[in-house]
Amino acid sequence: MTDCPLLQRRSGILLHPSSLPSGQLDEDAFHWLDFLQQAGQSVWQFLPLGIPSSGLSPYQCLSAFAVNPALFAADEHTQVNVQDSHYQVWAEQQAYWLNDFVHFMLLKSMHHGQAWFAWPDYYRDRHANVLRELEVSHRHELNALRWQQFCLHRQWMKIRQYAHQKGIYLFGDMPIFVAHDSADVWASPQNFLLDHLGMPTVVTGVPPDYFSATGQRWGNPHYDWESMQSDGFCWWKARIEHHFSWFDIVRIDHFRGLEAAWVINADCETAVDGHWQKAPGAALLQQVQEHIGQLPLVAEDLGVITEEVVALRKQFHLPGMAVLQFSFDAFEDNPHKPQNIHPDTVVYTGTHDNDTSRGWFDSLNEQEQQQVMQLLQVSDAEQVVPALLEQASASRAHLSILPLQDLLALGSEARMNTPGTTTGNWLWQFCWDQMDASMAERLKQLSIQNKRLQNHA
Repeated sequence: MTDCPLLQRRSGILLHPSSLPSGQLDEDAFHWLDFLQQAGQSVWQFLPLGIPSSGLSPYQCLSAFAVNPALFAADEHTQVNVQDSHYQVWAEQQAYWLNDFVHFMLLKSMHHGQAWFAWPDYYRDRHANVLRELEVSHRHELNALRWQQFCLHRQWMKIRQYAHQKGIYLFGDMPIFVAHDSADVWASPQNFLLDHLGMPTVVTGVPPDYFSATGQRWGNPHYDWESMQSDGFCWWKARIEHHFSWFDIVRIDHFRGLEAAWVINADCETAVDGHWQKAPGAALLQQVQEHIGQLPLVAEDLGVITEEVVALRKQFHLPGMAVLQFSFDAFEDNPHKPQNIHPDTVVYTGTHDNDTSRGWFDSLNEQEQQQVMQLLQVSDAEQVVPALLEQASASRAHLSILPLQDLLALGSEARMNTPGTTTGNWLWQFCWDQMDASMAERLKQLSIQNKRLQNHA
């Protein structure tokens, strides 16, 4: 599977591993890949696989490189064997992030989960002699953490190999910003805008808009782009290369932050008092291309997108996104309307941050529902979700991705995430008995009808 998966008409399904019946990448993952092949689907899209820093959100993680053990079944090889030759090769290749990560996790455990910037200064500031002593005095715990990540990588490679045998590409997700309390910020504070105590001077978010009068204050530290550019964006190149060792396609979440980001003073409680600050996205992507080559990256370009962001995306030939739930307004130039969707697009009925399509439709008032039904040319509310699925598949977008919740026509009870809330998210799981025996055939016929059925292995 060496061709670029974004240059042909394909279809796939969005399903995070935690939504599998077991909630893990165990035998369910292989059964799911069997289903995708039977259904004529050639892409499986995930949310980020990192370790949530608090709660369950995979968009605020303890490392930009490590993966979450909770997403994997218990490995039969639990006995640490640092003499294993495969492990030794892997650990040496991954040392650029792995050593910082295991030190971070051990120290976090030793300090009862406290954030790194609350640790004693000799740990907070990474005194070299103290870390050397830690490597000796806690050798077994550190090796166990390394071994665990090795086992997870080994399990994933079996899944990836099986996916490729089935002709299925794996589509990952990369949050643009990283959590303040993460191994990355602790290990490389020079890459972030921090004060001498490790605290952000400014934080990330988005300005007030139609959805929120105070905007969104995410709280992640901003990158020190000048510092990052001075070393040729080494951390970014390593991060992107690492993601492509796991995935065949990678989405850059909040892509517009590579052109300009909303900068909020750290002492501001909302996102109101912020400003846009330019970022050297073109220089970064140019360096990535020179270092790794042209990659199947997808730009998450939802929200208010400027001409400069569009130009950056097109300069590097990156597909953007369209969401059909956003298409039902009076603006003819709305990029989410089917007639405005171009081939260099990944089209969705909705994303993990949207209500399910059925839940979304049910939330509309009667007049809005009538308008949606008229535009979809259906006369029955039960036909709305199937019509949206058909519209996504029939669109000109090279890649059509459908959330499983929409394929099952589920309501708001199956919503994955509600932005701005902290409870009830990331919990939905399907059951195998929900998968109607005819669903695979219906999906396959939809792909055939809209020329999205690629040759499978």
